[in-house]
Amino acid sequence: MMLMTTAPETTDLASDAPEPREVEAFRSAILGKLRYMVAKEPDYACDHDWLIATSLAARDRVIDRWSHSTRRTYRDGRKRVYYFSLEFLIGRMLFDALANLGLAGAARAALAELGVDFDRLRELEPDPALGNGGLGRLAACFMESMATLGIPAHGYGIRYDHGIFRQVLKDGWQHEMPEEWLAFGNPWEFERSEVIYTVGFGGRVEEIVDTDGTHRTVWHHAETVNAVAFDTPIPGWHGRHVNTLRLWSARATDPLRLEDFNRGDHVGALANRVRLEAISRVLYPSDETTAGQDLRLRQEYFFAAASLQDLVRRHLAQHGELRSLPAHVSIQLNDTHPAIAVPELMRLLVDEYAIAWDEAWGIVTRVFNYTNHTLLPEALETWGVPRLESLLPRHLQIIIRINAAHLDALRAAGHGDDALMSSLSLIDERGERRVRMAHLAFIGARRVNGVSELHTELLRETVFRDFHALYPDRIVNKTNGVSFRRWLFQANPQLTSLLVDTVGKGVLDDVNRLGQFASFAEDASVRERFAALRRVNKVALARRVADCTGVRLDPDAMFDVHVKRIHEYKRQLLNIMQTIALYQAMRSDPHRGWVPRVKIFAGKAAAGYLRAKLVIKLIHDVARVVNGDPAVQGLLRVVFLPNYNVSLAEQIIPAADLSEQISTAGMEASGTGNMKLALNGALTIGTLDGANIELREHVGAGNFFLFGLTADEVTARRGAGLGTDDLIAASPTLAAVLAALDSGAFAADDPGRYRELVAALRYNDYFVVNADFDAYAAAQRTVDDRWRNRDAWWRTAIANTSNVGYFSSDRAISEYASDVWGLPTVVR
Repeated sequence: MMLMTTAPETTDLASDAPEPREVEAFRSAILGKLRYMVAKEPDYACDHDWLIATSLAARDRVIDRWSHSTRRTYRDGRKRVYYFSLEFLIGRMLFDALANLGLAGAARAALAELGVDFDRLRELEPDPALGNGGLGRLAACFMESMATLGIPAHGYGIRYDHGIFRQVLKDGWQHEMPEEWLAFGNPWEFERSEVIYTVGFGGRVEEIVDTDGTHRTVWHHAETVNAVAFDTPIPGWHGRHVNTLRLWSARATDPLRLEDFNRGDHVGALANRVRLEAISRVLYPSDETTAGQDLRLRQEYFFAAASLQDLVRRHLAQHGELRSLPAHVSIQLNDTHPAIAVPELMRLLVDEYAIAWDEAWGIVTRVFNYTNHTLLPEALETWGVPRLESLLPRHLQIIIRINAAHLDALRAAGHGDDALMSSLSLIDERGERRVRMAHLAFIGARRVNGVSELHTELLRETVFRDFHALYPDRIVNKTNGVSFRRWLFQANPQLTSLLVDTVGKGVLDDVNRLGQFASFAEDASVRERFAALRRVNKVALARRVADCTGVRLDPDAMFDVHVKRIHEYKRQLLNIMQTIALYQAMRSDPHRGWVPRVKIFAGKAAAGYLRAKLVIKLIHDVARVVNGDPAVQGLLRVVFLPNYNVSLAEQIIPAADLSEQISTAGMEASGTGNMKLALNGALTIGTLDGANIELREHVGAGNFFLFGLTADEVTARRGAGLGTDDLIAASPTLAAVLAALDSGAFAADDPGRYRELVAALRYNDYFVVNADFDAYAAAQRTVDDRWRNRDAWWRTAIANTSNVGYFSSDRAISEYASDVWGLPTVVR
């Protein structure tokens, strides 16, 4: 069979070949937008002009369905879901919308008639910089699935001007630059200049007695900022329902102190505006300074307060009173960041709408639900009491009262043990008094969920152990899922074509039909076609890598992919150490019959996370040495692709042969990259961590390369001590890797660069990198053996793709609907 070596030609599977009249209609729509919205003639239009015109033409089709969905929701009085998240990593919108509406083929044909390359326009569209990693991408998948399943929903977040940051590598060091995703406007959003809410900070709280003897609490703000709504439509599959992503932009109420400006203080006149509008400038500003910590708390309260005012207004307009809120509203807190919404809703109900405290608390605890995404202490936010008192004084009062009622109820129930009370208190009294926001979210929620079976069990056993003992039915599991429309149908149209040709077009509407693909594992022609389409995707990625890094890759080598946020527990360090070991072995015995490998890394480190940045530098240093060594030419390549985002993931994932899911057991809540890669037929090497456990159960133990300590064994090893001299002495390979790092073999310009890192691995191996090293290396040898047996490899790839239907975000959202939000079970 001839193997294709050109870049993949995108196909459009959401609909059959477009009708000529449909193509003509879309062509006319594009030309109309080009003339009347972009003000350009076709002969003079540049690619960006065509992108805007095409996006606006597609947006019009979405708007019709959006309006219909909104009218239907109001007409039917259906319960709404409000999804609160600091991140929504939605990716490029144009092709996603066209594919979901079944118009991608018509758009492609219309543009071709106009002499415009549709795929070139797709590449030109910027990624909305509204998230960082899995948390934001999960929120985006869930929004699309809620629309697909017809669940009326609003996503609420912040419209970041510059997102997290644009990652630039200079000599291997990460530098953070502003992400200018809005530089040329965003044709998919609608500014709702009439939807503005005032959000206050600071000031004082006053108790007032009205003339009728009613006691009221009034919060007098020290300063306010306006929250302005920007709406983006989120269409579901086939466009049957469209939901709203509403993001808030911060606008100063007084944009310019004109008096100061006219005195000549032109900069000072804008200072207050700059400070207030910083709220929506950047996602996750560094919290290493007091100002940074204040800004993070301001961000969290800003979007929670604006969102609650908005949904309360909508509910009152439709239902006239707030006591019915739980019957019509379910709020999902996506991680701990929006937990301040709990006391804010109490403030609105009690202070603004005069509902009695106990009744208000009953409403709150039937409206909120809380998804926990991590066991890491830094993600389980706490805020110092002095900071809350300064920025949100009324909320601190409410939190203290919620805590007092909570502890009084425990005492009344006979749970008065001091240690237990201290553990369950919303306020940590040790040292500086701090409010535990995860505790607050738990107390305020009807349901609390983990995002994989292991993570949920660990929540019950560790973070919320004492809460779980008292509320055994509150914590439930909802394993994460991904949108197959985005991560298979759109990202890998060649594989989607293979699936349609083998199991039928029904697989596009029912992912459970993926299971039928398993029966084709013994069909040699199907295996060959799978291998051929993978090679096409690898050629395309190799071209991207060459353009980006100058490194040329062999598409016949194994593409070994590790793409995710850079963090010590995700263990990119373990991967690059094993790469060093492989390099040393190849140099020692170049004729051994090695499996050619390409190690592909991508991901961002938090701006203040110096150890993670050092790991990126190490990967760069190893790549420089390995890629420049003629002794391993054709055997090993190492590349790090900068500025990892949704669009880059859409190109890497379909080209991956091996998926690295090697986090320290017990530390990854779920992971969704593991699901996307397995869906596209990559084989997984991984630990028993997060959703890896369920993934292995579904694809079969023989189709998953398992290694490493279990979560219990990690805990036991930490308890026994973090030193690893015994492991190093017992492993010549590990010792050689550490010696090379310690001696500066990969850092000739600064031989001491990695000595502190080596010392940490030797004496403080908290993430069990050294402890898992030999098991990881052995598992990689097993991977090599499977790769050498090409038929076995592609049988395993088919087993992965065919057995991951469970990990659809549609399944996850259906479970949330029935078990958490109290909505009827949705059957598509």
